[in-house]
Parts: sequence; structure tokens; C-alpha cells
Amino acid sequence: MINRTCRTFQTAPAAVPKDDTAKYLRSGLTAEGFQAPDWLVPDLEDGTAPDMKAEGLENVCELLPALEFPGEIWPRVQWSYDDETVRARGREEIDTLVQDVGDEIDGVVVPKVGRREDVERVLEAVAGVEADHGHPEGSIGLSIIVETARARSDLREIARLRADAGGERLTALVFGPVDYTAELGGRDLGDGRPRWDGLLEALSNEASAEELLAIGGPFDDLFEERAGVTVYNANGYADQVEREARIGLDGSWSLYPKQTIQANRIHTPTPAELERDVDKIERFNAAKVEGTGAVTIDGQMVDEATFKNFRNTVETVRAIHRTRPEQTDELYDEGVLERALELELSYR
Repeated sequence: MINRTCRTFQTAPAAVPKDDTAKYLRSGLTAEGFQAPDWLVPDLEDGTAPDMKAEGLENVCELLPALEFPGEIWPRVQWSYDDETVRARGREEIDTLVQDVGDEIDGVVVPKVGRREDVERVLEAVAGVEADHGHPEGSIGLSIIVETARARSDLREIARLRADAGGERLTALVFGPVDYTAELGGRDLGDGRPRWDGLLEALSNEASAEELLAIGGPFDDLFEERAGVTVYNANGYADQVEREARIGLDGSWSLYPKQTIQANRIHTPTPAELERDVDKIERFNAAKVEGTGAVTIDGQMVDEATFKNFRNTVETVRAIHRTRPEQTDELYDEGVLERALELELSYR
């Protein structure tokens, strides 16, 4: 399991047409509890209007050193595999971010990448800027948004860059369904865009194979109308996040503080799940002492494969506890949490 947590990937416009242009960025940076995302993504791309991108970059460089954020910060810059002008803007944004707030960010998120060669081009750009401004090698990570046909076609080769020299900074694969649907010529026939289940399963698989994080795409149907009243669409978002969690995605994209709370909670094992799996691992560990390779626990045959599923629950809780102990302390009984943190998790 990857030694970092990204249950929530929350984008925040870097500038908006309000008196306080940094309103939403500041809100994300000062969020607390389950409303605080694991990754805050100041958005210099689609979330910020073209005529406000320069101000957005200024907001990011001004606020990051001034406010202490408990999670990771990954600004999303401009990029396009088929437009050199846009790529040039992206390189300039990366250069400014690394020069001005390189110690405050964990990496950059790059959208609309193409084939493997384009991702290699991004890796080279980040490495060059990192060296130019005197940061330790590999300290500025790279996460990419898979939202083009070319990136989908080369997904396995792109993920394998992680194992190549110079590719270690590659950290996460994020799905971008809106641009992907548009590029493929997909249509909304009245019941929403396609779910792209096959792509999400491939994303989860390739990320797991190369020790990358896999993050689901945004859910932009924020509100729905019922009985003549507009309400927050909590059920729709929860359905999407639960699908993503079931197939092994590490986290979900959030557009809104209420979504962040939901995704944080859904990607966090419930107290009942933790109690169940800690108990089963403890009982299985006791059986191992007797030399048993498989054992029946509460009517379930437990062997190495099922053991690994129980272990996923405990490792997820441990990862969250490392970065957000206030959340695990609030959610779990002290005794169960202590057992989870001390549990022997090796199968052999």
C-alpha cells in the first residue's frame, strides 16, 4: 500500500470574480475536521477564468506561506498535449510555483496529457524547474489527469514511468470524465454522462501495479430539485464515491466542502469495519501459531487472500492516523484503535 493518503482531492478556484478573489482557496486552506481535504488542489486551469489566471497564481503564492494546511497541496496548472502555447503557460506556472512556494507544495497536477512521451515531457519540465530553484531531487511530485484518448490508450505505459529513472516523482493518476467524454464524442442522453466503469477499473489496476494513487473524477451534479425545492445531492455523490471505493480507488475528487466530508468518511473504514477486521486478524494470527494456513472464522474461510482484504482496512486506518490523528481519535474507540496500530500484519 502507498505510504500516503488521498481520500479527497478537492479543487478550489485560485481566483473568482468576488471582492475577495481568493475566497474559495482560503476556505479550503482553513478547513478543519472531516471538511479538510487530504489534498487541496488550487486550480489554475478550468476552475479559474482565463482573465483571472494571473491573479489566481498570485493568490496561491501569497496564501500558501501565510496559512498552515494539515494535508498536501497540489496546484493544478495549465497543459495540453496538442497546444504548445498552453504547455508554455503551464511551464511558466510550474516555474513560478516552485520558485515562490516550492517548500509549500507537494507537487503539481497536470491535465490533458497525451501519450507516454507527453508525460515524459512533463516530468522533464518539473525536474528542470526543481533543479533550477535548488530544491532536492524528487521533492516536487507530479500527478496527471487521465482525460484524453491518448492517455487512456497509453495508460499502462504511463503508469510504468513510475519505475523508470526520472519517473519516481509520478504520484497519482486522476480521472477527468468531462473532457474524456467530450474527446470521445460521448453524449448525455438525458440521464447523465457515461460512468466509464472499465476505465476506472483500469486506472485502479495500473495504479496498484506501479504503487501510484488512483483518484476518481468529479461529480458535478451538486444539487437536485425535489418537490420544488433545490437540495444538495448527497445521495448521488455518495453512490459515486462508494463505487470508487469498492474497486480500490484511493480517493475521490471533491468540488464542494460537503463532498469532502462525504468522501473523507466513505474512504475511511467505519468503526464496525475496523472492529470486525482487527478481530479477524487477531484470531487468524492466533491460528497461525498452530501452523494452520486457512481457518474458518465466523463461518468464513480465511486464507491469505481474505487476510489481505482485512489488512487493507487496518493499513488504511494507520495511514489516516499518521496524517489526521484527530479524525481517527474522534471516530474509533481508543481500545480498538490501539489494537489496530499494534497489530501484526504480515501473513507469514
